[in-house]
Amino acid sequence: MSAEPGPAAGPDPADRGAAVVHGAVDRAFRDEWGQVVATLIRLTGDWDLAEECAQDAFAAALRTWPREGVPRRPGAWLTTAARNRAVDRLRREAVGAAKLRQVAAAPPPEPGRDDGGFPDDRLRLMFTCCHPALAPEARVALALRTLTGLTTAEIARAFLVAEQTMAKRLVRAKQKIRHAGVPYRVPPPHLLPERLPAVLAVLYLLFTEGYAATAGDDLIRRDLCAEAIRLGRLLVRLLPGEPEAEGLLALMLLHDARRPARLDDAGRLVTLEEQDRTRWDAGEIAEGVRVLDAALPRGRPGPYQVQAAIAACHATAATPADTDWRQIAALYARLARMAPSPVVELNRAVAVGMAEGPAAGLAVADALAASGRLAGYHLLPATRADLLRRLGRSAEAAAAYREALALAPTAAERNFLQNRLREVSS
Repeated sequence: MSAEPGPAAGPDPADRGAAVVHGAVDRAFRDEWGQVVATLIRLTGDWDLAEECAQDAFAAALRTWPREGVPRRPGAWLTTAARNRAVDRLRREAVGAAKLRQVAAAPPPEPGRDDGGFPDDRLRLMFTCCHPALAPEARVALALRTLTGLTTAEIARAFLVAEQTMAKRLVRAKQKIRHAGVPYRVPPPHLLPERLPAVLAVLYLLFTEGYAATAGDDLIRRDLCAEAIRLGRLLVRLLPGEPEAEGLLALMLLHDARRPARLDDAGRLVTLEEQDRTRWDAGEIAEGVRVLDAALPRGRPGPYQVQAAIAACHATAATPADTDWRQIAALYARLARMAPSPVVELNRAVAVGMAEGPAAGLAVADALAASGRLAGYHLLPATRADLLRRLGRSAEAAAAYREALALAPTAAERNFLQNRLREVSS
């Protein structure tokens, strides 16, 4: 006779503990990677060594924290572990004794430490990455790779270039820093303006990767959004009266205010028209409008201020019908003159389609498709598909949705496009 089946076994406590530790390490990576690497670069002056020692520190956390528990201050633990690893590496490689003593003696960073006017090593490193000795296309990419832990593939997608191309840019940038002796220091005040555009671009791409991830199952990475806004606030305090810094902060706040409504409870993408606007963060909207209102009267309009004005049109509309699409289309036209870009032109196609009708928007999108400037970018066929759907051209819309579906990088976007495809196909 076979034995009676017993009750189903519950989760193994060891498995639960491992999951807790892995979750803590993942959170620490999101929160602390940039700070750990920035601190190690400041101490050692060696970018590759800093990244390698930071990786070793996180690997050590996976081995140690299950036994000893997650430390109260994970960032300090990781920085100390990375610094100790750097000391070991420097000792084995027999580098200068002065550098070894400097690294070994450095204490863990203290929250709120103000060093040379830059209270955060990450912001200091951002300005270093944006040194004019580096090629313009490499500055932002290097800062993103070093400060955020974004992979080379993720950064390549953000720049719409091949991963191999981006990898070569990063290697060349690090070699330039090493061979040209680019200093790790805060530039004097009169040099800050020439580096500001690249620093703003870093923050913008950091926020964009968090708001609409270029890969993975999660469309939104809240940690990246929060870090970009934190650094944006810090930058505005460090450069008071700089309208483009204020414009970028306003832009990020106004977009982030809508973040809670972008996905439903099942993780499905919700279009702007269908979002529950009661879930938008009224406090962030008010702050974003206030920051923008401070920037615009300075009389130095720039691309981030224009984009923030567009975001304000959306965020302050009580209902979809209240959205001033003609104003948005006009602002996109102005943005296209200030900062020509195929992505800006694609957004203008959407605005024109809402302001003047889908046929007018489709004409703009078709011209962009014919130019080949956004080949392989999933939002171009997705935009064409939506305009064709609104025109009732279902067969053409279905073909465009299939093209977009094959290119979409995240699960949430693929699910949304699949649902749209089913609608037009039926």
